[in-house]
Amino acid sequence: MASGIKLTSKEMRYIALFESITGASVKDCVLDEESKRAIFIVKEGDVGMAIGKGGKNIHLLERMTSKRHEIIEYSDSPDQFIRNALKPAQVLEIRITEKPDGKSFAVVRVNPKDKGVAIGKNGRNAERIRFLAKRYFQIQNVSIT
Repeated sequence: MASGIKLTSKEMRYIALFESITGASVKDCVLDEESKRAIFIVKEGDVGMAIGKGGKNIHLLERMTSKRHEIIEYSDSPDQFIRNALKPAQVLEIRITEKPDGKSFAVVRVNPKDKGVAIGKNGRNAERIRFLAKRYFQIQNVSIT
């Protein structure tokens, strides 16, 4: 897990529940109370195990917690992590640029037909990727075009 990330006791309880039901290894959990969702960052290769056959693990967790559950596969590469976070949208290109002041930003070009999926309802998916890119890779902003 990226250094400096602090989990609340509630997030740690969600991680324990998630891992006990799915068997997947969780690197991080973000609870978005406003959108009633829990975002789990799982170890590379654990997405299938986390979802379960036919989505049974996710459905069970959602019934137990009354929250939507989103799963993102972790990657040490900011490019791959952003691609994983934007699935199922087809990402055509990612450019990560560092400004002279040392701040980084990313421009993500997605297939035009997938732009709505990438941005999400009321911009929730775009907001999620901005938060996570900053949390893990100190990328200050992510623009989806």
